[in-house]
Amino acid sequence: MSGVREVVGVVLMLGGALFSLLAGVGMLRFADTVSRLHAASKAQTLGLLLVLMGAAVHEDGPSAPPLLLIGVFMLVTAPVMGHVVARIAYRTDAVARERLTVDQLGDRLRRPGPAEPPPR
Repeated sequence: MSGVREVVGVVLMLGGALFSLLAGVGMLRFADTVSRLHAASKAQTLGLLLVLMGAAVHEDGPSAPPLLLIGVFMLVTAPVMGHVVARIAYRTDAVARERLTVDQLGDRLRRPGPAEPPPR
């Protein structure tokens, strides 16, 4: 039984390492900020989760639950980080707006918000 667990753990960790490597390559190769955010948030998160699951399967005892908590923390914080970085990039003109197919943030920024009075 332990041989099967070791193989599953190694396969998960190698898969996670591959996704992390692809995320790093994507960060270097993609041209704009929005594309780089996909590599930073999606592929890197999946890579880390696979490595953590592989380590949790491979490891016995009390070290598995903290590894899974790290994965939950990453699932919560990665989308927030991506959202904040994307908004900052948009507001500082680091995004190629002509490449966007839908520009919902631009529409939102042009409308008056709830605290602003409408223009007369």
